[in-house]
Amino acid sequence: MKHFVYFSNSAATSGKALSGNLMKAGRMDIAIHSLIQGLFLSHDFREDVKFHFIFYGQPDPPKHIEIQVKEGLDISKKDVAGLIQKILYKYKEGQKTEVLSGCFIEKKSFLKVAEELAEKNSIFILDKKGKDIRNAEIDDNCVFILGDHEGLPQKELRRLKQISESVSVGPKTYFASQTIAVVNNELDRRNI
Repeated sequence: MKHFVYFSNSAATSGKALSGNLMKAGRMDIAIHSLIQGLFLSHDFREDVKFHFIFYGQPDPPKHIEIQVKEGLDISKKDVAGLIQKILYKYKEGQKTEVLSGCFIEKKSFLKVAEELAEKNSIFILDKKGKDIRNAEIDDNCVFILGDHEGLPQKELRRLKQISESVSVGPKTYFASQTIAVVNNELDRRNI
């Protein structure tokens, strides 16, 4: 199983915030484009990928959303915002809730999610200064962590670097969604 973990310090943690301008909801537009690049193919889906959102924006951080395309999940590129909004609305205090088939929400910190994933997976932080991804050893159980336009939180990043390897997708700085597309392409070429 492949995992993408997308962190945002400002993405809204309430479904109500997604009713208006997505840029004003903590740049939810970046999160949406990233999910599309992580899970969608032309006329198909990546069913071997779990996409994790970690949102630290207001009014009730942190929120961990996990999405995997499974039978029974009606998902469309046109309504990813609606899907995220529905998942946020269904949050229940103190529990991990399956809102739709393959879609979960819970209150869990960025570091806790990363540490749990590290128990069974190789962890990679996407970082322009990291080792070239083309030279990295990557197995079938891998996790790629990236941040929105503001990056990853420095405090957690220090701990995260102890359990991960930093990799780069190239010499330029790309949008988060473009980075995910490049990683998926590299994994496809390796049949991972």
